[in-house]
Amino acid sequence: MRSSRSADLPGGDLIEEGLDDLRQHRRSVAALLVSIGAPRLRQLGLRVPRTEADPERCLYELLARSDPDSAHGRYNALVRRLVSFERAAACVS
Repeated sequence: MRSSRSADLPGGDLIEEGLDDLRQHRRSVAALLVSIGAPRLRQLGLRVPRTEADPERCLYELLARSDPDSAHGRYNALVRRLVSFERAAACVS
């Protein structure tokens, strides 16, 4: 899958942001989310740079720093966006 097409898919904006953040060595919510999905994203043909270790825990901790009460719900919503992107990308591959 070519990166330019991925931005048009559900959640593609977040995936593109995460890929860019990983390339720039920025630790962000988007970069950690892409790190979580890296194995599947690579299978789908995306060029995913080196990822964070233990991204699930790191993402949750990052979300909890800004608002601990909503961290769990926001984490799950982000993972759902990742899964939506992966499913849509699989359909266009």
